[in-house]
Amino acid sequence: MKRVFDFMKSRVVMLVISALVIVGGIVGTVVQGGFNLGIDFEAGLNLTVGVVGSGKDVDVDDIRAALSRYDRAQIQRLGSAENNQFVIRVHDDGTLDQFEQVVTEEILSALRTAFAPAEIDELETSYVGPRFSEDLTRQALFLTVFALMLILAYLWFRFRLGYALASITALVHDVVIMLGIIGTFRLEVSTASIAAVLTIIGYSLNDTIVIFDRIRENEELLRDSSFRSVINTSITQSLSRTLITSFTTLLAVTAIYVFSTGQIQLFALKLIIGVVVGTYSSVFVASPVLLAWQNGSTARKKRKDLEKYRKGATVKDAPAKVEGVSKASKAPKEAAGPSQADVEAEKRAIAQQRSKKKGKKSR
Repeated sequence: MKRVFDFMKSRVVMLVISALVIVGGIVGTVVQGGFNLGIDFEAGLNLTVGVVGSGKDVDVDDIRAALSRYDRAQIQRLGSAENNQFVIRVHDDGTLDQFEQVVTEEILSALRTAFAPAEIDELETSYVGPRFSEDLTRQALFLTVFALMLILAYLWFRFRLGYALASITALVHDVVIMLGIIGTFRLEVSTASIAAVLTIIGYSLNDTIVIFDRIRENEELLRDSSFRSVINTSITQSLSRTLITSFTTLLAVTAIYVFSTGQIQLFALKLIIGVVVGTYSSVFVASPVLLAWQNGSTARKKRKDLEKYRKGATVKDAPAKVEGVSKASKAPKEAAGPSQADVEAEKRAIAQQRSKKKGKKSR
């Protein structure tokens, strides 16, 4: 067989790197003030406008200056600079009635005043109320957790508990790192983000199952080898398949990212992050966790066997001690002399002998 790489040799270093990336993502998200929630998860207005006939390129700062009244408005360029198209998002705090109509008119009026004589085209308008955004957020969280639970149950049934827990650990690792990058770089969190997370869960899980299935096969074929050697052999055998699949997937997703705009581009970017992290976690997170579980299980089994052996030895020694005590208790009785029945029998024998002698003398 070809050379086997010792992937488990660097497992501690890789797990430390993963922990640092996760902590960095959490800190970056907190520093940025939390996630950049899209219109799907935060109540508000999403307005797409185009500035036509301005004679110059309009940038985000120009739009922000024109909408200084809405200091919390999020503004993003849509497409190339020549198009002068922008997405404006304004949060709805629930204090204004008919929020969509009122705010839309105010934004369009402010832009027409600031960029006159250019025309302001209202390209698209979408509004999500507070109750709908809360329901959508709750459903998205439930969907993600429910998917993880179903995966855990299936892997427990298909493999063993250790395999299932290792796979779930890798999936949680992938999701947390992806969310940390999204929060740190202020990428928009929308329903497309949830779709990207679920897609990466499926992709990473498929890669992990391929490796785990090879590990399970090699457990029977390499019975004389250690479990660490079995894992290294299985990863080496699956490495080419893993790298080729990830590379071809990245080619397709990168093409989507380069040639698309808007939400599709963000979706492709999140998939690129997920594919890289998912490939990494299958080798350097799921497999080390499985090795740690197996080592712990082996150690627990040895302790139980040792306890059973000690208990069995104690039970075997107990009858011998009891038998020794009984023999010792009988010994003094035997040393104390003949019993009363023996004495009476001896007296009767003596009396019979005397009666026989007297009968002979009388003759």
